[in-house]
This record gives sequence, C-alpha cells and structure tokens, in this order.
Amino acid sequence: MSDEINLTEDNFDLEVLESKIPVLVDFWAEWCGPCKRLGPVVEELSNEYSGKVKITKINVDSAPGIASRYGISGIPALYLFNNGSVVENMVGVQPKEKIKEMLDKQL
Repeated sequence: MSDEINLTEDNFDLEVLESKIPVLVDFWAEWCGPCKRLGPVVEELSNEYSGKVKITKINVDSAPGIASRYGISGIPALYLFNNGSVVENMVGVQPKEKIKEMLDKQL
C-alpha cells in the first residue's frame, strides 16, 4: 500500500503548493502507455520516501487547468515542487535511480 495521493483541480494547491515537504507530481493519462510503465516506479518511490517526499499523481485529462498552468505538453512528466515552486522536472519514462537523485537533492 503506497502513500500516493491522487490530485485534482480542487486539492492541487493544498496538497502541492502548501506542502511543508517536497512534492513529486506525476502528470499522466489513462491512455498513455509510457505513463503506465512509469506508474509502478512512482508507487515504489511513494513507499521509499514516505514522510520525506509527498508522491502524487494527476490525470491531465481530468485536470486540464493544472496541466495548462505548468505547460505540460508531454507525458509522463514528473515535476518536483518545494516550498510551492517547481524546482526540477523530467519528461518521459525515467530510470528509478535518476528520479531518486532528483528527490535526494531536495532532502
């Protein structure tokens, strides 16, 4: 069981921008094959970084306003927020170790 949070347009600001710890946002869509390949990796990270980094997912089809706000043009896209701002991002399927490096820089 992971600590992963599913974001919506309604809870995005509270869960991400107002978070006291870094937040990884996985922008994805149901129809996206690469997103489905990255999903299990994000879930593993959710377990490994529990309490240190908030791991979240947002479906770009369900939350087009958020995707537009951050200029998401390719998915999967991983955006790392800290203190309410984007500090780093990656687009496309990434190796778990590369994502961990990005997360560890914020801890």
